[in-house]
Amino acid sequence: MNRAINTLLLSVIPMVSFASTDAQTKNDAIENITVEGKATANTLPVGTFGSPISNLEYDPRVDLQSRNMAEAQADITIRGGIFENTGVRVGSATLYDPQTGHYSAEIPIAPEMLTSPAILTGADNALYGVNSSVGSVSYQWKPIQTGGGLSVGMGNNDFNIQRVYSAYKWPQSDSANGSWGIEGEYSHSESDGSIENGDHDFERASGRIQHIDSDSQTDLFFGYQEKFFGWPNMYTPWNVNETEDLRTRLLMVNHSQQYATDSSFEVSAYYRKHNDHYVYSRENPEVYQAFHETEVKSVGWSGNHNINDAIAIKYAAQFMADSIESTDLENNFTSRDYFKFSVVPEYNTKLSDKQSLTLRLGAAFDDTNRGDSEVSLISDVSWFTVHADNSTRRVYLSYAEATQVAGYSAIGGSDSGGLFRSNYDLQRETSKNLELGMSLEKLDWRLDSAIFYRWDNELTDWTYSFDSTSARSANQVDIETLGLEFIAIKSFDSADIVVSYTFLDKSEDYLDDNIDASFYALNYPPHRVTLGAVWYPVDSIELRVDNEWRKQEDNALRNGDDSALFTHLTLTYTPAQFEAIDVVFAVDNLWDESFEEIPGTPGRGDQFSATVNYNW
Repeated sequence: MNRAINTLLLSVIPMVSFASTDAQTKNDAIENITVEGKATANTLPVGTFGSPISNLEYDPRVDLQSRNMAEAQADITIRGGIFENTGVRVGSATLYDPQTGHYSAEIPIAPEMLTSPAILTGADNALYGVNSSVGSVSYQWKPIQTGGGLSVGMGNNDFNIQRVYSAYKWPQSDSANGSWGIEGEYSHSESDGSIENGDHDFERASGRIQHIDSDSQTDLFFGYQEKFFGWPNMYTPWNVNETEDLRTRLLMVNHSQQYATDSSFEVSAYYRKHNDHYVYSRENPEVYQAFHETEVKSVGWSGNHNINDAIAIKYAAQFMADSIESTDLENNFTSRDYFKFSVVPEYNTKLSDKQSLTLRLGAAFDDTNRGDSEVSLISDVSWFTVHADNSTRRVYLSYAEATQVAGYSAIGGSDSGGLFRSNYDLQRETSKNLELGMSLEKLDWRLDSAIFYRWDNELTDWTYSFDSTSARSANQVDIETLGLEFIAIKSFDSADIVVSYTFLDKSEDYLDDNIDASFYALNYPPHRVTLGAVWYPVDSIELRVDNEWRKQEDNALRNGDDSALFTHLTLTYTPAQFEAIDVVFAVDNLWDESFEEIPGTPGRGDQFSATVNYNW
């Protein structure tokens, strides 16, 4: 209790403490926590350079379960789903890893190039998500602005970081509204790790060329990322020091176009190649190691066609073709094609000068060349009201269905032994989500709330049996999930505060009495609270803090407590006489929690850092 009180005081009273690895400015103050907004105070990590998923672990609707740290290996789960149920979308295309959702977060893109993440659930995820039945984390390409920065830092655990970013924008000579832009970055970090055998060595290089006109934006991007990291019991519960060596390359082109009145479309195409070298025991690599190489080629498009003031059509589609070469796969299931098309007509009507009603009703079609297709219903109705004091209220009711197929690790390996046992009988997974929600908003505050009930049928989970020689086995489960969430934000003259509470309750049926523990589907917090704040006590000092308290569901594989309190605290000092320079101090896991985010896998330790940034 005393620790919780101390954390609350740290969030709202003056004190000198620690700050983020890279510079954050007042422009990053907490935004409205709508689909496009941020629900965390910090956007950058402490133990490495920033990535698009950094600090999602403090977002109320995202449970980021990490090995080593989020930027090493992150399982992104939304609303009590598992990592395979979550998609990562950039532009109009979902970035997919066909081997396993463990690598969905391998995105070699500098955070400066992307907008804040939008968390898509319910009808929006059913419309835009691809092979992600519960939720998607969605980003858009930012317009390039001239500027840049150089960062160097160090911390405990022999941590060090170096980073350079630069961007330049210039007008197009033959167009009054056109412009060109180019940007690039290089980042590197390494440390001995926050626990023994938790070392890392990361490197990323990325660049983008952009053309913008009055009604269009075109981006050409290439990124390369290489990561080595270790962690005890990373995937197995047998007290070994495992390692991974990852290399990810991404080539992507994106074009967005506005036309007519309130109409637009966007086309995205990418090529992604990912290599993974997994070692079961770093002391004796020959005991077991695996090599995987995946390739994905994809094109996606989405848009909104406005017919008149009352009727519009929203649509999205994506085609993907993937392949895998692996020392772990034993059958011939090594390539697959995917196709999804969704269309949702939208009808808007004004009930009065202050009230309007929006109805959406459509469907999605999913298919692959290796299984049956599926048609899913997408629907919602929302009632929007503007009150006399200019506050607004939105009440909505939605019912949406989504579907996906399992990755190669779950369906393409050995089904009779080995560390990771596949299941050749896995069927297409379906998810049905019924939701009632309300949003209240005024100039300086906002409240989002929702209650949902989700039916996940034939969900692929990784389970453990105490009588089995495998570390984990792929099995299907039917789960029903009841969820409740409240997210509130309040802005003051010199501070912003966001607080949330989420509740989850599950009932499951594995149809197998030999399953003793679930690594993912039943690894969720029935109760979770977050508290974030951004505070500017004086012009030269910025304080940011994110806190998360959780009570986790009991699990036979978890060691230690089922509850935890995490705090990420940052302080940035910008001398008035040197505005181009700021000094940043940071700490993550302030209370040195040892909570196992994934059952049987040790939790991270505390990490401190100090960084100097020169900005131009």
